[in-house]
Amino acid sequence: MTKLKFLPHQEACPEGLEIEVEPGVSILDAALANGITIEHACEKACACTTCHVIVQQGYDSLTEPTDEEEDMLDKAWGLEPDSRLSCQAIVADEDLLIEIPKYTINQVSENQ
Repeated sequence: MTKLKFLPHQEACPEGLEIEVEPGVSILDAALANGITIEHACEKACACTTCHVIVQQGYDSLTEPTDEEEDMLDKAWGLEPDSRLSCQAIVADEDLLIEIPKYTINQVSENQ
């Protein structure tokens, strides 16, 4: 099992959370299955940046980003060198430390 530690985020995960998942699942699916409400306006189609996360530890263990994902990431608010779209980043066997950015480019959230 791989540990995913989500840092506290005011809306999605106020207390932060550490979970264990099987390798092969996306960061987004792991988060959603454990009650962490990361936005995903395009329903995991790699067509927006609302599920943008910053992988502070363990980035190199994830699947390589595709050209399509990298093009989308260029539009993300608060882009960092270790940014990924959580719907596209597939967990391997290395533990991850994940930050959910405070803002997205989505003007209207479904959760508000």
